[in-house]
Amino acid sequence: MAKLEELQDIVVQTRRDILRMVHNVNSGHPGGSLGCTEFLVALYNEVMELKEGFNMDGEGEDLFFLSNGHISPVFYSVLARKGYFPVEELGTFRLINSRLQGHPTTHEGLPGVRVASGSLGQGMSVGIGAALAKKLNGDDHLVYTLHGDGELQEGQNWEAIMYAAGNKVDNLISTIDRNGQQIDGPTSKVLPMGDLTQKFEAFGWDVVEVAEGNDLEAVIAGLKEAKSRTGKGKPVCIMLDTVMGHGVDFMMHTHAWHGKAPNDEQLATALSQNPETLGDY
Repeated sequence: MAKLEELQDIVVQTRRDILRMVHNVNSGHPGGSLGCTEFLVALYNEVMELKEGFNMDGEGEDLFFLSNGHISPVFYSVLARKGYFPVEELGTFRLINSRLQGHPTTHEGLPGVRVASGSLGQGMSVGIGAALAKKLNGDDHLVYTLHGDGELQEGQNWEAIMYAAGNKVDNLISTIDRNGQQIDGPTSKVLPMGDLTQKFEAFGWDVVEVAEGNDLEAVIAGLKEAKSRTGKGKPVCIMLDTVMGHGVDFMMHTHAWHGKAPNDEQLATALSQNPETLGDY
């Protein structure tokens, strides 16, 4: 296991990357990215079994698919800090002809990205397909997906959730970022979804709850617990309770920063709350 202090340094630097990326172009989605930082840092640096380099087929290694593609800033930062492409390339985020578009795409061949995402509701289906392909190929590695809680208002998710359980896709771990916020307000006001844990269980999934989704140790423990439950006839879901905008006090607990970039003064304040650790791009 990597030292917790080293992982925490990556978390802090990833938050700095997110803030600077969206500020540079006055565009992007910092709120959900900041909230999912611990999860993606833990997943890529501690939990997933990955090969050196990047192969689009992903044979013989774990796979990850980002369904809520608008939180691309955190995804790009984690991939770059993991070595998939130069950290300096983060400075091209959302620029014309950049490989780092607002939603991840594949046509420019960005290492680490296997599917274009951002059309919400589709990632679960993609993950199931990849998981079934691994079974057919005799590959015992796992497939991970990440979804927003508001994204579950899309109906295709529930068809996929039902399919995964009905077909015993037990090499799939899908995480729900249950931050209670979406672009137009709290999920409880936009479209209440009730008890998501009970719903997944009723659909035949095994559910692991992580109540402290912005605590690195808790996230790692939750991911490893979920991994231990694979291969037992049920797909596994992690209910990850995070705070949108975590790490920047004026961005937390509100949907206001779902898709809004900080100005110069706000950026300085946010960066001061996340002191530099590894070096900016």
